[in-house]
Amino acid sequence: MKSVLVEKIVTTEFVSIKDVFARAGKVYTFLNPVSYLSALDNKELFVRFDGIFADGSILVAAIKLVYGKDVTRRSFDMTSLAPDLLSYAETHGKSVYIVASRQEQVEKAVGIFKERYPKLLVVGYRNGYFASEKEQDEEARHIVEVNPDFLIVGMGALMQERFLLKVKDFSYRGIGFTCGGFIHQTAKDEIDYYPAWVDRMNLRFLYRMYKEKHTRKRYLQAALLFPARFIAEKFFGY
Repeated sequence: MKSVLVEKIVTTEFVSIKDVFARAGKVYTFLNPVSYLSALDNKELFVRFDGIFADGSILVAAIKLVYGKDVTRRSFDMTSLAPDLLSYAETHGKSVYIVASRQEQVEKAVGIFKERYPKLLVVGYRNGYFASEKEQDEEARHIVEVNPDFLIVGMGALMQERFLLKVKDFSYRGIGFTCGGFIHQTAKDEIDYYPAWVDRMNLRFLYRMYKEKHTRKRYLQAALLFPARFIAEKFFGY
């Protein structure tokens, strides 16, 4: 059987990063073994994205093992997609808008980005906590009015996807990405969250478990549930 999620990831693999940054009006998200479990129960949400990236070496290996497809690990962090996007935006004079994390964290992260990329044009930012659906709608309309070239959203799995799609539904014409905990990580440990040796040895999830205690339960759940559900999806469709 086909997996619409894996099919979307494989299709996204054929789009170059240069084209991802150049094709306006599209939104992208990322899946790792933890968020993949949520995506299985919310496929109608994730298939609306223009592209899905495989976030993590474990998911990359699972797709290769079960489906025989080679895909590239792409995460929205400084070991992967984030520096390419920020550098591209700075070099080409593209604007960036961020909705993520808590207010003090997003403010600190923006300051860190500007230190690393002095000419980066950040045209707006705010925290990822909303009091109501109405407040989300108001922010979505504001983003559409500002029309940043790039929108980065980090609100946790499902919430960030729903908000980014809401902005697109309100006729956003730029390019949007979910970013998970990237802003939180940047604010907490400056911009290079993962040591080079951790990235090189593909131990990012273990390092994050060590650094952030709240991630341990869901990583352990994924370790037990992800293989079973990933294989069941392939052979039984669920």
